Amino acid sequence: MRLWSLHPRYLDAVGLVACWRESLLAQKVLRGITRGYRRHPQLERFRSDPAAIGTYLHLLADEADARSYHFDRSRILDAPTTPPVLLPITSGQLEYERQRLVAKYTLRSPQLVESLLAEPSILPHPLFRVVDGDVEPWERVTIGSTSAEHEEHP
Repeated sequence: MRLWSLHPRYLDAVGLVACWRESLLAQKVLRGITRGYRRHPQLERFRSDPAAIGTYLHLLADEADARSYHFDRSRILDAPTTPPVLLPITSGQLEYERQRLVAKYTLRSPQLVESLLAEPSILPHPLFRVVDGDVEPWERVTIGSTSAEHEEHP
C-alpha cells in the first residue's frame, strides 16, 4: 500500500490509479470494514483523523478530473472537509517519496524522470502541510535496500 504524500500531479496514470485503489482500501481499513492491512504503517498519519482519508480521496479524484479520467466518487465514504484539516508531513518524507517515484519512473516512465528531478522542492498532496524533518518514522525505507521483500509494486 502506498498513500503518496506528494502532490498527485506527479503521478503518471498507473500511479494515480494505483493510489486511488489503495486509498479506497485504506478507507475500508480505517473504518474497520476489512480485516487486512490494519497495522500498515502508511495508515498511521490518518489514525488521528480517519475522515481525512475522504478528503485525500476527493483530492485524488480532483486530479483525475483535471486529466479527464473518471474516478467514482460515490465510493468515498466521507465528504471532504472544507477547508481540509492539514496533516503534517516532513520535508524528508517528501524527498524520500520523490526518490521512490524516480526509481519507479526509471523503469516504467523514463520520460518523466527529468521533470521530477528538476523541481526545486516537491509539492505535497493538498491534504498535507510540510514541516522540517527526516523521513517519517512510519515509513519503511526501501531505497538503497537490496531486499526485494519490502518493495511495493505500482
